[in-house]
Amino acid sequence: MHAVVIGAGIAGLATAALLGKEGYEVTVVDSRKEVGGRAGSYTEAGFRWDTGPSWYLMPDAFDHFFSLCGTSTDKELDLVSLSPDYRVYTASPTKSGNGTTSRPTPLDVHSGTDNVAQLFESLEPGAGSQVRTYLAKASDAYQVALDHFLYTTFSAPLNLVRADIRHRLARIAALLTTSLQKHVNRQFSDTRLRQILSYPAVFLSSEPAAAPALYSLLSHTDLVEGVRYPLGGFHAVVQAICRQAEKFGTTFRLGEEVTAITTTGGSSARATGVRTTNGHIDADIVVSAADLHHTENQLLPQKLRTYPERYWTRRNPGLGAVVVLAGVKGKLPQLAHHTFLFSQDWGPDFRAVFSGPEPTRPLGASKSVYISKVSATDADVAPGDHENLFFLIPVPASEAYGHGDAYHGEASPRVAAIAEATLDQLSHTAGISDLRERITITRSLGPADFAERYHAWSGGALGPAHTLFQSAFFRGRNVSRKVAGLYYAGATTVPGVGVPMCLISAENIIKRLRDDRSAGPLPTDDA
Repeated sequence: MHAVVIGAGIAGLATAALLGKEGYEVTVVDSRKEVGGRAGSYTEAGFRWDTGPSWYLMPDAFDHFFSLCGTSTDKELDLVSLSPDYRVYTASPTKSGNGTTSRPTPLDVHSGTDNVAQLFESLEPGAGSQVRTYLAKASDAYQVALDHFLYTTFSAPLNLVRADIRHRLARIAALLTTSLQKHVNRQFSDTRLRQILSYPAVFLSSEPAAAPALYSLLSHTDLVEGVRYPLGGFHAVVQAICRQAEKFGTTFRLGEEVTAITTTGGSSARATGVRTTNGHIDADIVVSAADLHHTENQLLPQKLRTYPERYWTRRNPGLGAVVVLAGVKGKLPQLAHHTFLFSQDWGPDFRAVFSGPEPTRPLGASKSVYISKVSATDADVAPGDHENLFFLIPVPASEAYGHGDAYHGEASPRVAAIAEATLDQLSHTAGISDLRERITITRSLGPADFAERYHAWSGGALGPAHTLFQSAFFRGRNVSRKVAGLYYAGATTVPGVGVPMCLISAENIIKRLRDDRSAGPLPTDDA
């Protein structure tokens, strides 16, 4: 049996590995000349930046994937636990005597329930005990998700009425019908504490006011389990997953664009392979790990689309992003490996990204920004006595924002202006007055780069937002309703966005092919 996998991102590589282990002859096709997809890597002037994922969370998902492949995370990756796990600057609304905004005090977050409780109690009396309860419930919700909502194709509805779900039904219903923002704000009053518990919504390509409170489970991943960093960055993760695909005999055809999924059989169509810029590749099954909107509306004729264009008019594309890559001479102790710059009132930030023009955000970009200083942990990503910075600035998912200059000669005016404003914001917020003089290189990407390079729907950075009706079984199926032998993997289908979800989506392809309707991870060889 021959399988063609469209896309050499995380999901495509993982799918190829697991298909190869199942005995399939696998060919992976990608328009880019390198593997990794959105988990990309950019090198210039002695610096190497990850251009996509930067948070290593849900370690059990990586452990399980590597175990399925007959190896282990310890053998494939060199992980470092971070301390602090991340740093937060929340801008103060108070004014100094000359009318300028005062500089916020950084807040370091260390994982572990005791550490989190101590931090919360120091900022809000009684919050220490409250967050212990919050995290216990988050951990329970996380386990329920692993057992029932992630490693599944939702092909057996009765799985959703098992005893442990029925026992929690009232709580799950409450979490599904309440937003994460309301859920957190009811329990905590300090703005900084609310932000620490609410910001994971952004990792879901959503906002706290739209993400269901069930996603409070993400606080288990960073505050309980803790944050790690794979030396070599996510480039090393990509290479480790690619090694598994190669081990099982995968053939790679890179720099080759898939232009159509070929079928036979009229009303009872079946996938027969793919047409590419270099010809045709025959296959018994096709797995598209490419953007689902692109797959359905560009690679299939209209009559064979399970998710046609009209379906997407009712969907939320999630957030777009301007990514800034910067090299800075000298050390920046003001920043941790992971640092957030949060607005005191981040409502305007989310309105600018998800609700249209916002007068207080004329560039259309959020002022709540994420920064990764990988050089804090990895000496190989920058020349000596330099720092490597990655900025993720949320913007609307709109190609109209244009390109950055990393892969184009010049950034669009809007992307360039957002990058400049963010550098100024960091300089003021963290008190790095000479930041501009110390920057030796900057490069950027904009929503149009995501659309052009990865066929991202609407130029989205992560994938469709995890709102209630775009989560779990509402997110869609990982198999075509109209074309037999056509399957979907990756961040734009179930179970959702993020590297762990992409690994799980690959495993769910195997479950679909085996007609395995169970919930929960597949058993490993050493189980």
